[in-house]
Amino acid sequence: MIRGRVTGRVWSTKRIETMPGGALLEVSLEGGGSVIALDPLGCAEGEAVLITQGSVAAAYFTKTKAPIDALIIGSIDEQG
Repeated sequence: MIRGRVTGRVWSTKRIETMPGGALLEVSLEGGGSVIALDPLGCAEGEAVLITQGSVAAAYFTKTKAPIDALIIGSIDEQG
């Protein structure tokens, strides 16, 4: 798992049919860099998240062969 923070949304009005529903979010990674990840949870900008990548991310979708390389799998609860 990779820790990151949501920095924005990516809008895509055209998608291939096998793309699952969910928002595309830009996530700044803790070690540097950023990634676009599919968000099935409804995370907000500024929220700390956990991401999985590669075949594990795609395998989450069992009813279709999803072309997903990065998937938000959790929201990190933070104490302020």
